[in-house]
Amino acid sequence: MSKKFLLVFAATIFFQIGIKADIKQNLQQLSFQNEKKDSVRDSLKAKVDSTRIPNAGKKKPSEYETLLKKGGSYEKGVFNVRHIEKKWYFEISDEMLNRMFLAVTRYVTVPQNFSKFPGEEISDNAIYFEKYDDKTLFLRAYTKSKIADSNEDISLVLDRSTNNPIIAKFDVIGKDSVTGARLIDVTNLFMQDNNICGLKGVQGVGALQADRTFIDTIKTYPINVEVSTLRTYLEDSRAARPGAAAAAPAPNSGNFMTFTLNTSIVMLPETPMQPRLQDERVGYFSKNITKFSDSAPSERTAIISRYRLEPKDPKAYKAGKLVEPKKQIVYYIDPATPKKWVPYLMQGINDWNIAFEAAGFKNAIVAKECPADGSISPDDARYCFLRYLPSETENAYGPHIIDPRSGEIIESHICWFHNVINLLKKWYTIQCGPLDKRLKDGKIDDKLMGQLIRFVSSHEVGHTLGLRHNMGASFATPVEKLRDKAWVEKNGHTASIMDYARFNYVAQPEDGISEKGLFPRINDYDKWAIKWGYQYRPEFNDPFKEKEQLRKEVTQVLSNNPRLWYSGGEGRGQDPRSQTEDLSDNSMKASDYGMKNLKRVMEKIYVYAPVVDGQYKDLSDFHRAVRQQYERYVGHVARNIAGRFENSLPTQTPYGYVPKARQKEAIDWIGRNIYNPPMWLFPEDISNKTGFDAETDIITRQSSVLSEELSLTTLSNIFKQNIYPVNDYLDDVFNTVWQPLKDNNEKKNQFRRQLERCYVNLMAKMINPKEDSSRSDATSMLRQLLNPKVNPSETDVFLYILAHLDKIEDYAKSQVTSDHKSINALHYKDILQRVKKIRDEYNKADK
Repeated sequence: MSKKFLLVFAATIFFQIGIKADIKQNLQQLSFQNEKKDSVRDSLKAKVDSTRIPNAGKKKPSEYETLLKKGGSYEKGVFNVRHIEKKWYFEISDEMLNRMFLAVTRYVTVPQNFSKFPGEEISDNAIYFEKYDDKTLFLRAYTKSKIADSNEDISLVLDRSTNNPIIAKFDVIGKDSVTGARLIDVTNLFMQDNNICGLKGVQGVGALQADRTFIDTIKTYPINVEVSTLRTYLEDSRAARPGAAAAAPAPNSGNFMTFTLNTSIVMLPETPMQPRLQDERVGYFSKNITKFSDSAPSERTAIISRYRLEPKDPKAYKAGKLVEPKKQIVYYIDPATPKKWVPYLMQGINDWNIAFEAAGFKNAIVAKECPADGSISPDDARYCFLRYLPSETENAYGPHIIDPRSGEIIESHICWFHNVINLLKKWYTIQCGPLDKRLKDGKIDDKLMGQLIRFVSSHEVGHTLGLRHNMGASFATPVEKLRDKAWVEKNGHTASIMDYARFNYVAQPEDGISEKGLFPRINDYDKWAIKWGYQYRPEFNDPFKEKEQLRKEVTQVLSNNPRLWYSGGEGRGQDPRSQTEDLSDNSMKASDYGMKNLKRVMEKIYVYAPVVDGQYKDLSDFHRAVRQQYERYVGHVARNIAGRFENSLPTQTPYGYVPKARQKEAIDWIGRNIYNPPMWLFPEDISNKTGFDAETDIITRQSSVLSEELSLTTLSNIFKQNIYPVNDYLDDVFNTVWQPLKDNNEKKNQFRRQLERCYVNLMAKMINPKEDSSRSDATSMLRQLLNPKVNPSETDVFLYILAHLDKIEDYAKSQVTSDHKSINALHYKDILQRVKKIRDEYNKADK
């Protein structure tokens, strides 16, 4: 290769390198110029934009941040509460999610003449907040009543089969940057009508008026939130009428009702109390549950209602010493209560300590006056109260609210109506007026009334402790013991204050029995029932195993002491031993004694109900109360006829029947006290002053009782029981009705003739029943096919009834006298004509 070629090649290379360097330099210079232009353009754009949009370049605030900048009020508590402008907000922390709360809504103010009063409950629900996703919370109601051990396989499918309902949904507005609490708007929850806060479904209340409904306050505390709302509704006048079906409010009625309501949302225990399972032989309110297990059939039982009582010193308790509870049961007295009654109401509450001592606790329950500083509100569901209500209703009642998971009683409000004092006055005067010398002038002083109030207070507190009525308790006292001064003053006239055994009306003036033997008291059954429900049994951590042991103990106790027999059903079954307002083990003897005292009351009726300024209202009211007491005695006796025992004592069979001799005794009593008209109950001067129609009342009462004695249902039960032959029964009833009309008192003869006509008419209805067109419709026919029942008229009962017609005919013939024109002769001729008509209709139908 020549030198010339090399020089040319080298020159070319250097030239190309130079060109590339120039190009790169030029490109770099161009790029810098372009960047400079872009920077200038961006700077200019930013200046222009900054003149158009404030705070340009900053991050846009969130809805949560914007809301908080508006200020408003802020309170810390179980839920932090914010009030911003016209809306209310809860902050729900993570630890409050899925935590159970109890929501209780009560009346604070009500319209005049409304059916409820301040302090009475509207609704209670167990609720909890649940996270659905980052933007949504649910409010659910706890409704589960089916349980299973979480370690068993069946619990998985059970959880899916018992989903709690969502009752509200909330959008999460934002979260606190420090606590992580979620902010939700709860305004609509408390402004609308729902099961948590409102009058949804309350009779007589129509549509909510949103423009006149407000949230007054929401206050939050460490374990509860209190919400006060002012609400206006349209009156539903049609639904407010007794017996009327619920209907839509009349839009043009213009009748509005305004209420103030308080809703308490109280945190329930994180760990529920261990439930105690029901034993049907001890009377407690309960919540039904069903237990499922992998290895056994489902088991239905119930959780009883009771307060949580745990000893401060478990070792001393186990050693049998009386121990104070960790948390005392406290009842506050409504500040509106008349001061003179407060000590007696408090005594009625404190009296229950004697029962709790049987369960091993001392000072378990206490009554306190409400602090004057307003630190405790009757509307706050954290506290138990006795509420005094300005009502004309003659009543009181004691409800309680429970944790549905365990049966733990969270709080109770005893509702005490003002006019219960009027009821007590009438009860005591009518039942014990002739026995208590303090009533010789017909007046009840404050000290005596206070003792009467004390007994009612104790009864209602018993309900709030979980105890049901025990209408069978009075049966444990033999009728003779009720007149035994020493015995009845020591043991009381009924075994339980939870019975409706008001006062000892069996005692007679000559017995000299003091109020200790006249008043009810917390007694043997009550002490035993509290012991069973409240005894501390830490050795059992499984309620079903505890139930097995407790049942064995109950069986042992009842085997040794039948006085502790409990009879449920509120006295509405067939068992004559379990009735309301009755006393003793023999209704007939007890009612005879009661009648003697009732006659003494009627002799002094103007002392007990004096006429002032020619006004007879008090006299009329008192006479009505005396008649009602008479009706109770009649009802007590009538239950013995065709009655059936329902037993729970281990020494008895589950079912039995009232003996024939006792039924005959009842029939005889009815003949003496009803079919022989009680003219002493209706003095002419009383009827003249009160306008009461005694004749109609007597005829109606006689006809009603006879209709029951001769009903196909009663006769069928007599037939099936097979202890009282039907023909014997009919003969015994016949002998109480068909008696010679020889009394010189024509008024009594008039009632007897009317009664005998009623008797024949009842025979006619049974022998020749009228066709019931309603039975021919397809629905009734299908019901009969699916649920066939034996018609008593198609059994041998009918033959006894048919044969009984001969007895009536023979008697009527024997009573027709030679004086064919006398009223009595005409009556029996009419009876014979009626009997003939019955036979003719029967024979005609047979053909």
